[in-house]
Amino acid sequence: MNVPIAAFVTLPASWGILHVAATASGIVAVDLGAETPFFVDDLSRRLHGTVLPAEDGEVAAEWRTVLYEATRQIGEFLAGTRRVMTVRIDLRVSDWDRLVLTGAARLQFGETASYGELARRVGRPGAAQAVGGAMSRNPVPILIPCHRVIAAGRRIGGYGGSNYADRQAALDIKRRLLALEGSTVID
Repeated sequence: MNVPIAAFVTLPASWGILHVAATASGIVAVDLGAETPFFVDDLSRRLHGTVLPAEDGEVAAEWRTVLYEATRQIGEFLAGTRRVMTVRIDLRVSDWDRLVLTGAARLQFGETASYGELARRVGRPGAAQAVGGAMSRNPVPILIPCHRVIAAGRRIGGYGGSNYADRQAALDIKRRLLALEGSTVID
């Protein structure tokens, strides 16, 4: 018997497959570009346990419910019919990352902020580069909309929506998410 620490599902997106994972506490991971074996291995290492597909018989029904609700909401967002996400998130990050990600989560649909502006909003003016680092470690992109954090001068900045997407592929995803919300940036 393989007792899981998390379960995952996949969801198609215009750029490929998304992975969404849940624990008993909520959504713990969203990945926008990994191949399934890499996603599962990375999450298993991060959580120190077994990660199984949601369809596996060892996965609790409550986890599947949370996963299916999250994929429904993400799918609606990607289809342009949802602006606010309401699923529970199991945010296992440092205190600094939690502060910054909580600030990013307050950005509304279509709203952007520069890394420096977000640093000021969370009470750490001058910490723009550290904000960028926290954004790159966001374990639940889209649910916490780190794509809304851009560089100064409305430039695209970076994007870490997947540990496995190359820089250009990640930036293309960020552009798509921003365009979906009616935001434009300068390359």
